[in-house]
Amino acid sequence: MPTITINKQAFEKLTGKKLPVEKLKDRISYLGTDLENVTKDEITVEIFPNRPDMLSIQGFARAFSSFIGHKTGLKNYEVEDSKEKVIIDKSVSKIRPYTACAIVKGIKYDDEKIKEAIDVQEKLHITYGRNRKKVAIGIYPFEKIKTPITFMAKKPEDIIFQPLEFSRKINARQILSQHPAGKDYGHLLEGLDKFPVFYDANNEVLSVPPIINSHKTGKITEKTKDVFIECSGFDFRVLQKCLNIIVTAFADMGGKIYSLKLHYPDKTFTTPDLNPEEMKLDLNYVNKLLGLDLKEPEAKKLLEKMGYGYKNKKVLIPSYRADILHQSDLAEDIAIAYGYENFKAEIPKVATIAEEDKFEVFKNKVADILVGLNLIETATYNLTNAKFQNKNMLTNLHLIELANSISSEYDVLRSWVIPSMLEILGNNKHHDYPQRIFGMGTVFKINNKKETNIEENERLAITLAEEKTGYTKIKQILDYLLRMLNTRYEIEETEHPSFIPGRVARVKVNNEKIAYIGEINPQVLENWELETPVTALELNLTDLFSAINKI
Repeated sequence: MPTITINKQAFEKLTGKKLPVEKLKDRISYLGTDLENVTKDEITVEIFPNRPDMLSIQGFARAFSSFIGHKTGLKNYEVEDSKEKVIIDKSVSKIRPYTACAIVKGIKYDDEKIKEAIDVQEKLHITYGRNRKKVAIGIYPFEKIKTPITFMAKKPEDIIFQPLEFSRKINARQILSQHPAGKDYGHLLEGLDKFPVFYDANNEVLSVPPIINSHKTGKITEKTKDVFIECSGFDFRVLQKCLNIIVTAFADMGGKIYSLKLHYPDKTFTTPDLNPEEMKLDLNYVNKLLGLDLKEPEAKKLLEKMGYGYKNKKVLIPSYRADILHQSDLAEDIAIAYGYENFKAEIPKVATIAEEDKFEVFKNKVADILVGLNLIETATYNLTNAKFQNKNMLTNLHLIELANSISSEYDVLRSWVIPSMLEILGNNKHHDYPQRIFGMGTVFKINNKKETNIEENERLAITLAEEKTGYTKIKQILDYLLRMLNTRYEIEETEHPSFIPGRVARVKVNNEKIAYIGEINPQVLENWELETPVTALELNLTDLFSAINKI
């Protein structure tokens, strides 16, 4: 988790209230952050991943001030129209298709403010931006830019400029091998014929996201007063949220926020949009979850302590909060405002003897066996997207969609795990082969016989990515695994679009179909931009466990 070290005096000035050291330590710890140290001059705090808005001193002070009851309620930020525009060319549509932009004027930059700006940018890059893969952020001195700005894609050899803190001009392809940032993040552009690039009206390069800014137009100094900010990536809503986090922090530095028109080939947007989102409060749910009996006025007061607004039984969620997706998220913040120290401990009226779940014991045994074969265990998300689950895999599975997804990157529940393994392989092409990995996770499918209409199962997926992998190698792993589990199995021929015809089979245990095994279809590999052959196995651990216990 990221750690921020902030100036204590500046923090107290932004908070608007000075607390005794012990009280300060106590309140910071109960805000939902992990306090590491408080000295005379500095505060060091570990920020949990769900609160990227607190990665700046401004964001942290804003949340803390509200929490201690000094500046409660929804903070409003004014946005004026800059009358400027950014043109998004259709050439970026399949490379890095979206950007969200803003201008912030009137900040008097000094060493401390420049450090704060760079720090929040890098913290967001690492966390919310997933090391720039999900979001890349650029901050530029606006006075060095002539509008309109164009976001487009060009051949890297045709993009020539002096990258930040570099001695000379080079082209974008050379940056990947010669500039430190190019070496660190070049894999994000690997395999692309064209690179994304921001140009101003003078045809000056602003940056090549997600790699590096221009030294001429992308370096903030003490002479800078106005800045142009852009976030680029693959999900417009995610970019909007990231932009909101940055501009509100800059506004709390003393800046004034201005919006821009974003002209896409088929539509136009205005960013930033700092209007709060609304969510109806289910107070019965919150009380049941927390074991409380809060009335509406009490809940309203607690929500305001966490920086929310409340009107007509609806919670007004700040535009910079990226973590509020469900009533349980509101319940968590209400619990923080109520004070975890104020909850009364109660001994359950049920006597039980603790025992490790037998299925978890079984899964641990499976993992130990595979680790013994020098496979590396991975962990992946239950949430994914239809492209990964179906389009890339040449399948047409019935996926369960989220009703209110905040990101198109994570808007469905996965129905199988092999796509998650291929995603990992796709993200690690820059590492050496062979890559032999496995992962266990929950999969979801429609089942109207279940109370929730959804059936959940635990699956195991194994992928072997290496030059000489083949059906025999993945079958040897299956042989060994089931032999170690003292289980016999049968194999029968089958067809599956994700696998090579004639090189895929169905595995049965106790007459129960529990797995697919085979060589991944070359078209699937191409969809994932993988050049190395891959063999894979997906096994239903829930069904295997049941089948073993029936034997």
